[in-house]
Amino acid sequence: MQSLRQSFAALTVRPSASVLLEARIGLLSAQLLRNRTPESTNQSRGFASSSATQSWLLPKSGDHGSTRKGRPRVATGGSTRGTTVIWGDYGLRMTDHHRRISALQLKNAEDTIRKKLRGMKYRLFMRISANIPVYTKGNETRMGTGKGSMDYWAARVPVSRVIFELKGEIHEQIVKDAFRVASAKLPGNYETIKKGDVPCIGITKLTPENVKKLMARKGEPIGPLNRWIAQNNAAPVASA
Repeated sequence: MQSLRQSFAALTVRPSASVLLEARIGLLSAQLLRNRTPESTNQSRGFASSSATQSWLLPKSGDHGSTRKGRPRVATGGSTRGTTVIWGDYGLRMTDHHRRISALQLKNAEDTIRKKLRGMKYRLFMRISANIPVYTKGNETRMGTGKGSMDYWAARVPVSRVIFELKGEIHEQIVKDAFRVASAKLPGNYETIKKGDVPCIGITKLTPENVKKLMARKGEPIGPLNRWIAQNNAAPVASA
């Protein structure tokens, strides 16, 4: 019997020195992690190569309670900012009148475009942001009870402003059909434009005929029109 015990003891594998050392190191590291203070935990921060994406339907700063819903800006000085395609190949531009568009309407239009172009390789750009809080009050409320409660976020969209831009190897007719269905979800009238199309001053497109009419008016031409003529090498017409 004793010989059997000695034979079984000889068969058992004893751990080596390296295995014991690794086990001790693991125990020490576990103790250090348990004894670490909360201050040292807060100081450690994970590394990220890019910032967190912000929702274009919600402002980063939030609502401060003193924002006025206001009205969309009217470019009376002849500005053409935001009326052309910058990043993409196609764009959806408002054509009739400035208005305030809610975040829910913009979200419905975005979802419609993505649903129509499902399975295709593209990139969708948003040129506006819903950063205006709109407050509402109940019916038959006395005056002087405040501006009401927060109802929804909205965006001030001036006339001829590009709302969506799309870039990708997609047929033009497919893009137009997607923008047509998306524009039905938004208030107002819209058109599909391509990169390189002429900008607008208000509702006036800066075509060669309209540029001649604007230059033929009395008085000096406005600054943005002069800059556009210089960039596009358009020949000005002397004023009458």
